[in-house]
Amino acid sequence: MGKNDFLTPKAIANRIKAKGLQKLRWYCQMCQKQCRDENGFKCHCMSESHQRQMQIFGQNSDRIVDGYSEEFEESFLELMRRSHRFSRVAATVVYNEYIHDRHHVHMNSTKWATLTEFVKYLGRTGKCKVEETPKGWFITYIDRDSETLFKEKMKNKRIKLDMAEEEKQEREIRKQIELAASEQLEATKTESNLADDPARDLNLEAGVKVGFSLASSSTLSNKDNNTSTTTTSKLVFEEADNNNKRKISKENNKTVGNSALEELMREEEKVKEKINRKDYWLCEGIIVKVMSKALAEKGYYKQKGVVRKVIDKYVGEIEMLDNKHVLRVDQDELETVIPQIGGLVRIVNGAYRSSNARLLGVDTDHFCAKVKIEKGIYDGRVLKAIDYEDICKLA
Repeated sequence: MGKNDFLTPKAIANRIKAKGLQKLRWYCQMCQKQCRDENGFKCHCMSESHQRQMQIFGQNSDRIVDGYSEEFEESFLELMRRSHRFSRVAATVVYNEYIHDRHHVHMNSTKWATLTEFVKYLGRTGKCKVEETPKGWFITYIDRDSETLFKEKMKNKRIKLDMAEEEKQEREIRKQIELAASEQLEATKTESNLADDPARDLNLEAGVKVGFSLASSSTLSNKDNNTSTTTTSKLVFEEADNNNKRKISKENNKTVGNSALEELMREEEKVKEKINRKDYWLCEGIIVKVMSKALAEKGYYKQKGVVRKVIDKYVGEIEMLDNKHVLRVDQDELETVIPQIGGLVRIVNGAYRSSNARLLGVDTDHFCAKVKIEKGIYDGRVLKAIDYEDICKLA
């Protein structure tokens, strides 16, 4: 057995002494050797093996540094993906977890001199979301795996298909409304023409009756006077009756038209309500209130936060407004927030789901609100009684 073989007492003693992390300045990345003190590192630097490694490094130093940098970045992001995939965490916490492995790639062998430079590089390249706070640098992993990208694409595709289906239904309903309106106009025109024609016939007949008569002059004059008064009175009453009939027919047509339009609108509302009413309502960019009593000890009970991310439709990553802490809370332990009158809200459930609107009024007795939709295909539509639970304040 050799002097420094694996099972010799010297080798075993060295391994026992080398347990745990040693000082970084006594580590040689090229030889992957950790020295315990300055004297040991000095002896290692004077050794023949180290000199050969340094000659190799001198021949192509940039390539070797880039290789170590890539290896360091890959292993750091792999740790982020495994341990902190959906959370916002301090960069120092991740780095301390990373260097627990004794055989990791040390940062002094990469192109980044400090952890801050490396964190800024991750933010610039879009691999992590980076935030600078008084407590230090915080990073959030951006998941760009093929599986998650495929899921996002499928989700966006489904949303587009749903929007296209809604637009189709909207177009069909509008066509039906236009057809109904045109039919009503034609019906009113024909009724008005029919109402005008009898009056003209009566005028002609009355004129004929008045113009031609066979009798004596005295009787003629009397008859003429009587017939003229009777015909004029008949004409007056008939014209008044016709006018009343026209007014009544127009009012009936208007009421029929309005009722038909209202009926179509109600049908449209029912169809959209059936399609868009879901058992989940969380969406990004809204302000919610935490109602979990389990978080009361930590001071989060009845505190407000912004939904930054929705996980599996029912769980939200909430960034608290007071201290910027990020929590994961189920939607059953959250509550919608109603802004002041005139504020912007997001419709989170029901027929007009995912539309932005402006709050016009609040009915506290019936727990509902009046809103006006802004932007989108329903722009300008006013909803008079929408439940508190179906709207939420926009961040």
